[in-house]
Amino acid sequence: MLGWALVFALMALVAGFLGFAGLAGFAATVAKILFVIFLVLLVATFVVRAFRGRSVL
Repeated sequence: MLGWALVFALMALVAGFLGFAGLAGFAATVAKILFVIFLVLLVATFVVRAFRGRSVL
């Protein structure tokens, strides 16, 4: 998930540099959404592992 977020962020940077504002905005939005989903799943995994008594790191 984090890999896809980085791919879309890079695509947004390249598209913005080349002047494709619409594509850059869309790619940036998708990257933000994927990154937030990644963070939510990461925190949920840490919480579940902590409640089960396993190491979170």
